[in-house]
Amino acid sequence: MIRRKKRNYDDPILHPDHRRPRTRREFLAQGFIMGSGAVLGGASITLGNKAHAVLSPELVPLISDCGIATQGAGKIPFICIDLAGGSNQAGSNVLVGQRGGQLDFLTTGGYERQGLPGDMVPSIVNPATDTNDFVDQTLGLAYHSDSAFLRGMMTRLTPAAAANVNGAVIPARSDNDTGNNPHNPMYGIARAGSDGSLLTLIGSENTDSGGNSMAPADLIDLTIRPTKVDRPSDVTGLVDVGDLTAVLSQQDAVAVMESIYRISDRKMTDLDNGQTITTEEVVKDLVRCGYLKSADLADRFGNPATLDPAGDPEIVGATGIFTDAEFNSGSRDAREFQKTASVMKMVINGFAGAGTIEMGGYDYHGGRRAEGEVKDFRAGQCMGACLQYAHVRQIPLMLYLTSDGSLSSNGAIDSTVDGRGKGEWSSDNSSTAAPFFMVYNPGGRPSLIGGTPEEQALHQQLGFMRPDGSVETSATPAANNVNLLAKTVILNYMALHGEQGNFAGLFGSSLGNLDSLTAFEPIVNGTINS
Repeated sequence: MIRRKKRNYDDPILHPDHRRPRTRREFLAQGFIMGSGAVLGGASITLGNKAHAVLSPELVPLISDCGIATQGAGKIPFICIDLAGGSNQAGSNVLVGQRGGQLDFLTTGGYERQGLPGDMVPSIVNPATDTNDFVDQTLGLAYHSDSAFLRGMMTRLTPAAAANVNGAVIPARSDNDTGNNPHNPMYGIARAGSDGSLLTLIGSENTDSGGNSMAPADLIDLTIRPTKVDRPSDVTGLVDVGDLTAVLSQQDAVAVMESIYRISDRKMTDLDNGQTITTEEVVKDLVRCGYLKSADLADRFGNPATLDPAGDPEIVGATGIFTDAEFNSGSRDAREFQKTASVMKMVINGFAGAGTIEMGGYDYHGGRRAEGEVKDFRAGQCMGACLQYAHVRQIPLMLYLTSDGSLSSNGAIDSTVDGRGKGEWSSDNSSTAAPFFMVYNPGGRPSLIGGTPEEQALHQQLGFMRPDGSVETSATPAANNVNLLAKTVILNYMALHGEQGNFAGLFGSSLGNLDSLTAFEPIVNGTINS
């Protein structure tokens, strides 16, 4: 008898119906390489109690005059989870229904296509409890109660954090197994005003988008092309103030730079009487601001521990989101946790405003359901960690999950412990995709647009699926156009600031009726105030 060796779920995936991987994206999707951690710059917040502990008080007001961001541009931090390969999103994770919203249930066959057997579909009411045991709305957005994403998130979220989270899902198809889907909205988030104190855009991969999926071509601005950041040590190496802090204390280094700034200021003032803008005046401004920026960097980041996620007790340790053992075990889980910690440390603290966390190996069809469940659970842990850290810091956060395509089940059941009695993922299926986003608001659960539950349901699910579990491609502009899907996400980011009225001027009118594609009422008025 031939014994089949038990597969390690993080081993590379070999599909008989796929060619051998040739591109970086194919290697990543099939798990031959791991996605790297990403920090994408964009907006964040002002943390007044943290900034400028050493810088002279008289120079602090001049920071903004030189165009130096303090702790971000005052916008809501944004993090994108990019699952390379085509993960499951709908049905077995986030519930997606027909025209009436998430709870306008599909047919049993539609849910089977999305990996749920007939005895686990969300339309069943348990006669013992007279409730639906397969619908969980703990996080506002309705998940299947056995969703691996949800189970993972709840290992990191406290009840207080969960109470201030809500979300929305966007049924929208995208091509399978390709990075050519322009899912990544980061350039658009930056155009909407997002900017960090250190970085504009950073990504886990050395690509124009910084991640697996492309960015919409009309949004790309190569002057802010993402810088690759792979691990916590890369984060601490982002700031270089020269050798001053090696030979002087941080206070001394700041003092030296301030002195150079003041001397340059006095000398440059003698060049002209201020009546005209001369070449010397331009040089004066450049020199003044150059030294002031150096002083500012030395002040805030001369100590690398300021940026180090591994040294932040709110992230790692006995009271942190990750234990020391989880974070430093050397396992695949630990690697993803380190990437996540790097992103959320940078973004939520305002050093960067938007971040991409790319994870590989999500082309998990053709094997046991267990592999998808294990990987989705891990992704859920990383999502939950981001939301929990936002709660710890009391900072709003928009968290977006996307993947290149999706998959479907043929109804065969994986009865193993990790398979949980659910349907095997048998093939790629671009028509079952449904990216979604979650929003954390320290002031309370974000409010859906609409005066009645029925109206709110239509804003929590932007589009709908057919009874057979496939995307209705005519439901919204985003449903069959990934460029417009990315712009729908950007629209919802702007709407959280009450700035959706600026969308057409920045991105055109291709989305049509913006109100119908907007999920939440604003949670901040233009910018975040600390």
